[in-house]
Amino acid sequence: MNLKGKNGLVLGASRGIGLAIGRTLADCGVRLALIYHDWPESSARMIKEFTARQEGHLFLQVDLRSPEAVEEMAQRLAGEFGSLEVLINNIERGGMPAVHGAYTRPVNRDQWQLEMDTTLHAKHLVFNSCLPLLQRADKAAVVNISSIAAITGRSGPAGLVFSDGYSAANRGVAALTRTWARLGAPSVRVNELMLGLIDSRHGRGTRGWNEALSKAQKQALLDHTLVGRTGTPEEVARAVLFLVEADFMTGATLRLDGGFVLGGEQVPPIPDGII
Repeated sequence: MNLKGKNGLVLGASRGIGLAIGRTLADCGVRLALIYHDWPESSARMIKEFTARQEGHLFLQVDLRSPEAVEEMAQRLAGEFGSLEVLINNIERGGMPAVHGAYTRPVNRDQWQLEMDTTLHAKHLVFNSCLPLLQRADKAAVVNISSIAAITGRSGPAGLVFSDGYSAANRGVAALTRTWARLGAPSVRVNELMLGLIDSRHGRGTRGWNEALSKAQKQALLDHTLVGRTGTPEEVARAVLFLVEADFMTGATLRLDGGFVLGGEQVPPIPDGII
């Protein structure tokens, strides 16, 4: 897909991964609707940066957990853009166990539902509301951002950073991706990008990494990652661009985790055998 002059929607665009994706798509000539909700200082910086690009970008503050707000957003996009060629479904909320502790704590009374509503249900709301806009385009691509928490659950070193609700919600993203790929075919492709520890998400740039994890715990997470480091938002953005442009790829899951899922196991020497 040639992206120059196309229309795109990026959720969670004010910080980290969403911001890096927005920059990458804008560099390719995509006119963007950049969605934010909280983090007012980061949002203000994002708006200032993309306004300076003078490419007609749209900035919307939306609570994506609200069906009414999402539908209003879709109507605004229909009026401003007419159609959508790119949807980056980058919205999630997961409380690190090392930060939040157990769900039974009073402070976490609503945490489970927040993780489900934000990580899974909001993606569902956005896709359903935007599907008519995607189908108006000759070709369109959707990328659902998820986490390897769907595979690891709250186990091993990952149990420090991935909660049960967050893991379960991310498990659901794969099912939605496959269903939506069938629903959108042949013109709307839908793929999933499953992330490991990224600097701005469960990694070095987060409060949990810097304040809640001990040196030994952080090293355990890095030792479980085959490449021995956390990823960067820019690496995520490059993977997203690949999925947007990969016209023969749909209903697939690409894992960008530095080998975390494969970590923790050694390859033994081949035995001598007995024959």
